[in-house]
Amino acid sequence: MLKFDLDLLLIFDEIYKTASLTQSAESLGIAQPTVSVALAKLRQHFDDPLFIRTSRGMQPTPLADSVIDDVRATTAALHKTLSPRITFDPSVAQREFRIGMTDISEIVLLPTLLNHLQSVAPGVRLNVVKISPETPKQLEHGEVDLAVGFMPHLEAGFYQQKLFEQNFVCLVARDHPRITSSLSKRAFLREGHVLIKSSGTGHSIVERTMEKENIVRKIVLQAPSFLSVARIVAQTEFIATVPERYGSASAAQEKIKLFRSPVKLPSYSVKQHWHERFHRDSANGWLRQVMRQLFVD
Repeated sequence: MLKFDLDLLLIFDEIYKTASLTQSAESLGIAQPTVSVALAKLRQHFDDPLFIRTSRGMQPTPLADSVIDDVRATTAALHKTLSPRITFDPSVAQREFRIGMTDISEIVLLPTLLNHLQSVAPGVRLNVVKISPETPKQLEHGEVDLAVGFMPHLEAGFYQQKLFEQNFVCLVARDHPRITSSLSKRAFLREGHVLIKSSGTGHSIVERTMEKENIVRKIVLQAPSFLSVARIVAQTEFIATVPERYGSASAAQEKIKLFRSPVKLPSYSVKQHWHERFHRDSANGWLRQVMRQLFVD
């Protein structure tokens, strides 16, 4: 099979359709002797005449009749495989994208993304999974198309693009009895704090900085995600240090106010990440372009 000339299958199909060596040659744009040589090779390979000259032209033998469907399926598959890739068309696509996101991104980015997709790609669906230590493997294996968040430890084989820079702010209840118009470092250390442990958010920067500066807060709650933090702060006297975009989005929904952190905290970059296996995939490329369009500063 390694020595079999796949062009012979095209000639086989053409002879079957036209029942003529001459017409087959004209249709394929080759010389008639080439078709005759090809038929001789096919006969040798199949050990069968395949086509017999009759008053109605070159008619197929039972063996030729029995393999024509497989021949056509094979040539169709080869044509599909070797043809240029079809460009992803979002307006008609029926496709599910799997995106790894932090809970912050679900709150800050997901509504905008969903509204945009509804208008430009109504057949596109999203399956959002939480960023975790397994996310790099999921990107590599194609189980996740794109990951959005803070993932500074990705190894070789991954692409990334910065979407925006995040700073940190402090959330305080709007009617907090002691913190009104400003947040001093003294007040910051006096009050109870909500600590959030969420992978892919860059929130570890807060804890590393506090430790480096020898700042000890009174932690009254450790929350596994950001989803309930704003509501908790709005209904208590606790402080939460959170990324600024999350704080701004939460302030529109809850009775909270934002203050600049009295402890100087470094910013971090929120990026979209993908594996090089899918770098040239047109559908994945379109999704990345949408993310750039919507969220790059």
